[in-house]
Amino acid sequence: MENIQLFVPTYRIDETLAEIRECLQIGWTGLGFKTDKFEKAWVEFTGLRHAHFINSATAGLHLAVELLGEQGGWKPGDEIITTPITFVSTNHAILYAGFTPVFADIDESLNISPGSIEQLITDRTRAVMFVGMGGNPHHLRAVMQICRNRNLKLILDAAHMAGARIGGFHVGIEADVTVFSFQAVKNLPTGDSGMACFADAALDTEARKRSWLGINKNTFQRTAQLGSYRWEYDVETVGYKYNGSSIMAAIGLVALRYLDQDNAYRRQIAAWYDELLAPMGGNVTPVQHDPGSSRHLYQVFAKERDALMVTMNAAGVYPGVHYKDNRMYRMYERPDADQSSTRKLSEQLVSLPMHLRLSYADVQRVVSSIFAFYARKE
Repeated sequence: MENIQLFVPTYRIDETLAEIRECLQIGWTGLGFKTDKFEKAWVEFTGLRHAHFINSATAGLHLAVELLGEQGGWKPGDEIITTPITFVSTNHAILYAGFTPVFADIDESLNISPGSIEQLITDRTRAVMFVGMGGNPHHLRAVMQICRNRNLKLILDAAHMAGARIGGFHVGIEADVTVFSFQAVKNLPTGDSGMACFADAALDTEARKRSWLGINKNTFQRTAQLGSYRWEYDVETVGYKYNGSSIMAAIGLVALRYLDQDNAYRRQIAAWYDELLAPMGGNVTPVQHDPGSSRHLYQVFAKERDALMVTMNAAGVYPGVHYKDNRMYRMYERPDADQSSTRKLSEQLVSLPMHLRLSYADVQRVVSSIFAFYARKE
């Protein structure tokens, strides 16, 4: 019997290879060509104003914080309210730009609590970083309203939210910048890449220079037609090597065709889990998602979490944890965090296997391994 893994990405291999083959045939695998096509396709799919394809969501978050800070005249040490339940790149991006992450509490949705945000706003607060955990848009509109009322920028870390919607509209319209991840196990997997979507056209333009080492024209733009090359360009600022490639964009173009279909199947898997876990009572409590969630993750709060995961592993089932409270890491350690509601929730979190290759029988097997653990405890 095969092990059931937490994540296994699925690709439409023949279609993907055909997209990649075009890059190889014309000899253009880097910035431009497919990256331009993917950006246009993403704008059409999401309805967002702009989309800039970069090599990771981490790069996009760094650009978001840095450029908003420059535009707003933020000073070193100014504060961005953020969540402690996230992959560390979310909060690293704040530090990259010289600002201070201020950790709010989460609630049972695993998203940042609007009430906690309100309590933390000071005269040094400049923005809120909202993470849609597992693809869940819960609280996003409330946080957007707080930002509008308090003149704060809203940065949406939508790493899990490709295809997530609120009221029929793709998430991101609410934010000053929205950053998506297309890393290898995300809902739209490429290998590693992302999309930075700035609401402000000037910031979108600047992000394109900043992600290509500060150069004002990329190589594809300087090639009017393939085979006709213009060598001259200017370097306007210090930038980074954050650009995406046509190979990754080619993979993304195919995955985008199936994103809504794939997310619908993820919601089906979540519904199976909901049904089968219902008899568990208080031992295992699923995290509830709003209807428009992309369902990147299926997370539960579980009693005796660590022992449960050992038992599941013995049954050939491999769950994960998303995420450890960042304040438990040495560099983000905060002395007052141990008693927070976030810490207590974090210590019970389990992410159950969630990917397109799961069948109903696989979900049954995952849930059976959970039942087996608690049956021994009774």
